[in-house]
Amino acid sequence: MHDVTTSRTSTNLPWLLSSLQSPGQVLGNLGPNWFASVMGTGIVATAAATLPVRIPGLHVFGRVVWVLAAVLLVVLIVAVTAHWIRHPTVARSHAYNPQMAHFYGAAPMALLTVGAGAILIGKDLIGERAAVNLDWVLWSAGTVGGLFTAMTIPYLMFTQINVEPDAAFGGWLMPIVPPMVSAATGALLIPHMAPGTGRETMLYGCYAMFGLSLLASIIVITMVWSRLAHFGTSGTARVPTLWIVLGPLGQSITAAGLLGSKAAISVDPDLADGMEVFAILYGVPIWGFAVLWIGLATALTVRTARRGMPFALTWWSLTFPVGTFVTGTTQLALHTGLPAFKVAAVVAYIGLLGTWGLVAVRTARGGLRGNLFLPPPSTGPIKAHKDPPVARQGAT
Repeated sequence: MHDVTTSRTSTNLPWLLSSLQSPGQVLGNLGPNWFASVMGTGIVATAAATLPVRIPGLHVFGRVVWVLAAVLLVVLIVAVTAHWIRHPTVARSHAYNPQMAHFYGAAPMALLTVGAGAILIGKDLIGERAAVNLDWVLWSAGTVGGLFTAMTIPYLMFTQINVEPDAAFGGWLMPIVPPMVSAATGALLIPHMAPGTGRETMLYGCYAMFGLSLLASIIVITMVWSRLAHFGTSGTARVPTLWIVLGPLGQSITAAGLLGSKAAISVDPDLADGMEVFAILYGVPIWGFAVLWIGLATALTVRTARRGMPFALTWWSLTFPVGTFVTGTTQLALHTGLPAFKVAAVVAYIGLLGTWGLVAVRTARGGLRGNLFLPPPSTGPIKAHKDPPVARQGAT
């Protein structure tokens, strides 16, 4: 994602009314990072459907948001297809951009999120059979796409993309997290499969994707922590991507919980009991680290915002990862029965609503003004830095 400030265009009139730019110009710089808006919107609906408490009107709200996410997904698929047809050179160049390339993982996760929402909440609108069929299509496409990005983007990093010593950032997680999302959302499809080998294979396949994504994420999270410790933050609109670390953490807790719940109908009782216990023994410690990271990410984001952090699509990093923390906390509430996790899930969901509302409004405003469709500024690599040391009083 590139940093785009709202000061780059006139703010006197909305862009769509004050300028007569063609659709070709709008599509000219459309990147895969736009799919983060579908992820961030879709998770609001799925989190609402699974929240461990019942709040009047929340289910209806979730339906509306899911429809919004689904419509946005269709619009983006059409727009990105047109972008590849009209601007193939620009589209291909995104894969070799050290910032943008990683956000190819957003498209598979957008498909998976809307698909999961179809089963959880969309079935009330389109019927259960249609919802399951839709989810199978989106889950299959998202899983294949996610496995592809998990392989190809790291391969490009290893062989072609120039990586600076201070380059590690939360966006590096984007291409490797989709298999974890597939693991969590695949669990929702298990009850809709016929008993037997196919259902059992689906369960173990989801666990395999769980491990694939988890180990790769641990490596990247360690590199992000190391970069912060050695070099500091960028102090730019890239700082919100630190919240992406919550994505594999919250989604892995969600996946462990959902797979543990579905194990009873898929494998022998002894194995099923172990998988359900794993959901708690794994989920609670990871939840603790996620809370620590929320504190660190909040402090670093507030610090940057107070210094004038510009708006960019990177701000969508404040939505989907927080949503996975909500769904993960919900799973812990269901598996442990502790009221503390129920309260934590509700508090986190309130925070999710606040950030989603803020980012959605800013995105709509930036889109109308045209800021978010401008080409990235021709600058060098984003460099991390720390504050200069404060001189000690009385030092000689």
